[in-house]
Amino acid sequence: MTATAAPPAAPSTAPPQPPPRRRRRWHRLVIPFALAAALLTITVVTHAVDQPDTTERGYLSPVATNDDGGSRLAEALRGQGVTVQRETDTLRALLALDTGPATLFVPAPELLHPDTVGALGDLPPGRRLVLVDPSLRVLEAVALPVVRADRRWATRAVAPDADGVSCPLPEAARAGTAAAQLQRYAPPAGFATTLRTCYSGGLVHLPWAADVVVIGAGDPFRNDRIGEWGNQALATGLLGGHGRVVWLDLDGPAPPPHFGTGSNGEPAWSPTPGGSTTYGSGDGNGGRPGGGYPGGSGDSDGDPSDGGDQEQEQAQRPDRQNPLWAAFPAWFWALLVQLALAALLVVLWRARRLGPPVAEPLPVRVRAAETVLGRARLYQRARARGPAADTLRAAALDRLAARLNLPATTPPTEVAALVAARTGGTTDEAHELLYGGEPSSDAELLALARSLDRVTRTVAAPPDHPTEGDLR
Repeated sequence: MTATAAPPAAPSTAPPQPPPRRRRRWHRLVIPFALAAALLTITVVTHAVDQPDTTERGYLSPVATNDDGGSRLAEALRGQGVTVQRETDTLRALLALDTGPATLFVPAPELLHPDTVGALGDLPPGRRLVLVDPSLRVLEAVALPVVRADRRWATRAVAPDADGVSCPLPEAARAGTAAAQLQRYAPPAGFATTLRTCYSGGLVHLPWAADVVVIGAGDPFRNDRIGEWGNQALATGLLGGHGRVVWLDLDGPAPPPHFGTGSNGEPAWSPTPGGSTTYGSGDGNGGRPGGGYPGGSGDSDGDPSDGGDQEQEQAQRPDRQNPLWAAFPAWFWALLVQLALAALLVVLWRARRLGPPVAEPLPVRVRAAETVLGRARLYQRARARGPAADTLRAAALDRLAARLNLPATTPPTEVAALVAARTGGTTDEAHELLYGGEPSSDAELLALARSLDRVTRTVAAPPDHPTEGDLR
């Protein structure tokens, strides 16, 4: 019976399948940017909670009970017998100082109108002015010999004499450590007199006819921070010294000053456009000698005809340094740091191998003899006889251990004894050959290589096959 061949299979009519498409790993691009966005969001939210906007309505208001309000401070002042007089108009707040000694508290100087801010420097004697984190515009308009220095990302609680200089303000010295270091202040360039500073420059005291206190952080006055450290003692000490506080509570940017006549019941107000205002004593200096800075030569009396003298005085002031780091706000540099960290995360993520290594054909095949010769020349050029001898001995020990069935943890004395038994020499000679010192010359290195090769061949050769050592 003969076997029949199977009929040939019919050719397949199915269309050829396209090669599988490589899956797009979209997460490689999305994950780094998502992490960077989450990090930036957390940072911005944390900073916004810690440092609120000073121009928001209710910030440090004596009637606001939220975290950024000042109702707890107002209650603490009333508990000490201090009268708290809330004013929402700049002119009425200034006129309230004429009735007797008081402290004018300006928690948001940036809301003042440019035509009225200059009047803060002309308070009657015996009064105190407390400015919270004033801008450079306000400092220049009030003619204070103070400039803004470095600014921290978050407020720091420090001691009044943290910089090693004794704090000259008794209220700050009694309060002790307080959260008053956010914006630091320094004297302008060329200013010879030393400023009276506390909290490492976070608070400046100018004891003129009207005391001026500049503090660079609003944390001691806030409801959510007044109970920390010595914040309450510092805030009540700064504001309650005269027994009465005129609290300037502005709901937003102050409107331009109203020009009244005084005859219809409205107070008269006649500021000079640009922030130079005549108020109080009428000499434009607020009792300070020399006009602008203490010890200056200005003699302005509020007359518009003296505008040339004021311009000349401003022209004679030393130019303030404006380095690059001070030309941008602090959040700009923080954003650059965050972007740099995000870029570093992307670099670290992309540098990680996500799959097994792929075997690739060598572009050029190199003979083993050429490789050995090249490494030998490198050893010779570096005069590395010790590393070369260690390499030769390690290779010889590997071959001997494989031939003698020795584990890698075999002691050197046992290895030398077994090799000596196979080669016919002594144990000391075998130990010196396999574990000896560094050759002192190229000739000794060459003799060591030949001896190791001869011992390896002797141990590895079959018993009935004579080796070069046996023939000799």
